[in-house]
Amino acid sequence: MDSMPTMEPALFRGAIRAQLDAFLDEHRAALNECLDGLTEAQVRTSLVPSRTTLLGLVKHATFVEKVWFDEAITCRSRADIGIPATPDESFVLDDTDTIESVRRAHADACAASRRASAELDLDDLVRGNRRGPLPLRWVYLHLLRELAQHCGHADILREQLPANSQH
Repeated sequence: MDSMPTMEPALFRGAIRAQLDAFLDEHRAALNECLDGLTEAQVRTSLVPSRTTLLGLVKHATFVEKVWFDEAITCRSRADIGIPATPDESFVLDDTDTIESVRRAHADACAASRRASAELDLDDLVRGNRRGPLPLRWVYLHLLRELAQHCGHADILREQLPANSQH
């Protein structure tokens, strides 16, 4: 990434909410950047036995945003939100999934997440998660952990692409 907001000196002394938002946004952007400079075929390349592909990771991140910041906060069902019932299904790509469409859906989900949580405090309980009521702080930390893991997965998948097929 060109700039890392989490390295800004003012953020070091800032409120924890601002720090969490900065780390989440940094990881959201990093995961999206895994698609930079690649073709539609490359981002769909299956390099591991699971359904995990670069495009599938970003599509899954959209699902994760909706689970944690829509389902958990609004208490709407996954069916009402229009997302798969299980995380595994969220990696499935269809013919309409392109770099542009998946990035747009992810950006829209991230913006919706920011709006859904804007008026909440970190200690406020969200009640739509299957685990029961959770503080928003836990949602932030869980999403940060998940995004960090998927950024690592994306790094490894990009490294595995044949050298002659990368731009």
